[in-house]
Amino acid sequence: MRKFLTEKKVVILLNGRYAGKKAVIVKSFDDGDTGRLYGHALVAGIDRTPLKVLKSMSKKKIAKRSKVKTFLKVINFNHVMPTRYSFDAGLDKAVVSKISLKDDGSRRKAKTEIKKKFEQKYKAAENKWFFSKLRF
Repeated sequence: MRKFLTEKKVVILLNGRYAGKKAVIVKSFDDGDTGRLYGHALVAGIDRTPLKVLKSMSKKKIAKRSKVKTFLKVINFNHVMPTRYSFDAGLDKAVVSKISLKDDGSRRKAKTEIKKKFEQKYKAAENKWFFSKLRF
């Protein structure tokens, strides 16, 4: 069977705190590992999407409304729904990894890396669907 939950694939999370949120697979573990024997993936996603920006708004207000709140999570393949979209965030694999989830300092560093890259992509107007809120 072909592996379709690969890196850079956009997925929608189905269970837990981030249910209904969009995320990108950073690294997939198809056969599991020692801690998790099932197939799972490290995902980086958007917790809070940027708000609508109008031409009449000030630069300060535009900067505030263009912020993205992100998350980093290891999730079971059963709890994600793949989409047809892919998203190359260009994340640094040394900073954003499963090891970075272990302690608070490296986790915070990884989240700021994700936030920085996502905001760059948003300001460059790439992948508009990824930065829009899901309506359901």
